[in-house]
Amino acid sequence: MRRFILPLVIFLVLAGFLAVGLTRDPREVPSPLIGRPAPAFSLETLADPSRVLTPADLRGKVWLLNVWASWCVACRQEHPLLVEFARSARVPIIGLDYKDKRAEATAWLERFGNPYTVSVVDADGRTGIDYGVYGVPETFLIDRDGVIRYKRIGPLTVEALRDEVLPLLKKYDAPSS
Repeated sequence: MRRFILPLVIFLVLAGFLAVGLTRDPREVPSPLIGRPAPAFSLETLADPSRVLTPADLRGKVWLLNVWASWCVACRQEHPLLVEFARSARVPIIGLDYKDKRAEATAWLERFGNPYTVSVVDADGRTGIDYGVYGVPETFLIDRDGVIRYKRIGPLTVEALRDEVLPLLKKYDAPSS
C-alpha cells in the first residue's frame, strides 16, 4: 500500500497545478518587460523604406505599439477598433508589421483602413522577439520615458480598451510635473 502513496501524491500535486492553470486567462501572460525600457529598434517604415523609425523618435510621447500582419486572422478582428480609436488621436499608434510581405501589408491597410501613425516593417521577426511577442496581434503601451507599461496578447477589445488601456493612458499621458 505504501508504494502507491508517492505516485498518488505526485498525481495530486500535478492535478492541482493543472487545475490552477486552467483557471487563468491565456491573454494575461505576465511580461518581464513591463516596467522596463522598450527594446530599441531601427526599422524601415512600411510606406517609405528610405525612412527609419526608432523608439527614441517617440521619446516624450505616450504611444501604442501594435504588432500585426496581413496574414493574421485575429488582426482583422481587432482592426476596426484600432481604426476607430485612431480617430480620437489620443496617442500615436505605431504598427509593427510582423513577418509580412510589404506589398501584402500595404494592400491590407488600403483595403481595411490605416489606424497607424506609422507602420514599421519587422520582416525577419527580430524586433518581435525582442518585445517577447508570442503571436499576433499584441499591443504595448509605452510611456513618455520609453518604458513599457502594458502588454495585451491577442486582439484588443472594447472592454480591454475601456478597462485597461484608457486608464493607463490617463495615468501616463498626464502632463509631467
